[in-house]
Amino acid sequence: MPRRPAQPVSRFSISLPQTLLSDLETMARQKGYDNRSLLIADMIRDWLVEHRQLAPGNTQEMAGTITLVYDHHKPHLQEVLTGIQHDHHEAIISTLHVHMDHHNCLEVLVVRGPAGRIRRIADALIGAKGVKHGKLTITTTGKDMS
Repeated sequence: MPRRPAQPVSRFSISLPQTLLSDLETMARQKGYDNRSLLIADMIRDWLVEHRQLAPGNTQEMAGTITLVYDHHKPHLQEVLTGIQHDHHEAIISTLHVHMDHHNCLEVLVVRGPAGRIRRIADALIGAKGVKHGKLTITTTGKDMS
């Protein structure tokens, strides 16, 4: 697989309280980072993805998952969830449905599209009467990250 050419690197310094630096170094070791710079770059990327997702009027294409836990015996819930999914079929790439036990199901939807639209789809699914828990996790498609 061809490697992308390395981007120029900028150096900057920051001042941290000793306890915060110690915690950062502990986290870097626990996560297997070779150095703090790599860890901090990943943290910044994570914050940028979140910031872009929450930016008003964001039309940037994002990817993510919508995770739902619900009781499949709840009357009409399955039809409501399926209807919402069919209404947004172009943004839903894939779904995974798991029977957790006799009553509870876990459903994971992989989604891709404008951040605002993905948020609205997630809100509709998570807000459906009978959904016990839901969570939207947004990430980048990778096009805008280095």
